[in-house]
Amino acid sequence: MRYIKILVLVFCTCFALAAQAQGKHKIIEFNVPGAGTSSGQGTAGFGIVQGNWIMGSYADSNNVWHGFLRAPKGKFTEFDPSGSQGTFPVGMNRQLAIVGTYTDSNGVYHSFLRTPQGKFTEFDVSGAGNGAGQGTQAQDINSKQEVEGYYVDSNNAAHGFVRARDGTITEFDAPGAGAGASQGTFPCGFSGLTRAGAITGWYIDASNAVHGFLRAPGGAFTEFDAPGGGNGDFQGTWPGSISPEGEIAGGYNDTNNVNHGFLRASNGTFTEFDVRGAGTGANQGTKPYNINPGGAIIGMYVDANNVNHGFLRAADGTITRFNAPGAGTGANQGTFPWSNNPAGAIAGYYLDANNVNHGFLRMP
Repeated sequence: MRYIKILVLVFCTCFALAAQAQGKHKIIEFNVPGAGTSSGQGTAGFGIVQGNWIMGSYADSNNVWHGFLRAPKGKFTEFDPSGSQGTFPVGMNRQLAIVGTYTDSNGVYHSFLRTPQGKFTEFDVSGAGNGAGQGTQAQDINSKQEVEGYYVDSNNAAHGFVRARDGTITEFDAPGAGAGASQGTFPCGFSGLTRAGAITGWYIDASNAVHGFLRAPGGAFTEFDAPGGGNGDFQGTWPGSISPEGEIAGGYNDTNNVNHGFLRASNGTFTEFDVRGAGTGANQGTKPYNINPGGAIIGMYVDANNVNHGFLRAADGTITRFNAPGAGTGANQGTFPWSNNPAGAIAGYYLDANNVNHGFLRMP
């Protein structure tokens, strides 16, 4: 009898510890009601702000993409701008204003701003091209209702822009940006614009090498490269996000096209890092995407089998790896974290064994 009591005690203790550990890193999976369930369809969580409001896109059974906003308790609001043949929200501020892009029937991109009340303003930069794959792509919005993004001209070169609250648009190019097809200036998406108006992103030069940039609120540019970045075609430095303090997180690919993470401090100092378990082959490695106000960085790493996994790098450099429970384990499947809010909650999506997308919220 005493032996049985000990076993029960051990079982209960282990169960409590397991529940406690799960509670620290609880992952909530979600699907928008209208999302399709075939390969390439489903729900993709993207941006998360205070209170765990999440926005993103979902593909329906006809392979058409729509926008959504998920409330903290799980209620979904689905939306599309007028004339949209595919809606892709990219940025959201703490007031729940959302910006992004949509494609028309000719495959041209247009930008939208959706207010917290659901009203749409659609806009285009005057220099944007009107061919398929061209047009205007809003990327982020700050609490002052300033919007940043880029547009692709008739020559398929990209240029940056800032749209003020009153609708005035200022266009810009990083000094070293190329003007050929697939070259130019590309401001980052979610968390690429601070409240003060600083913007980070990358530019592709005339030789197709990639470099990071920081555009100050007044318009001054600082260009930078991670020390280990390659300089071949589409190699180099790829910023992903900027914190309110001016820290920039992102990745670089080396001369062998292996990806590595970096943190650029506000004084320009670089810290490079790799997640344990990341592959060392071409297109494998570590890919940071977002940094929150506390300095925590999230992203994914691609292992030697080309499976994607999530990671969280704390401000002290400690790295935690994780996978959504339903994530597939085949090549190009797995877990794709995209953003983390000030409280440490993480939003993203995972691709299951049938290549269907599902959203997730990882609680701190």
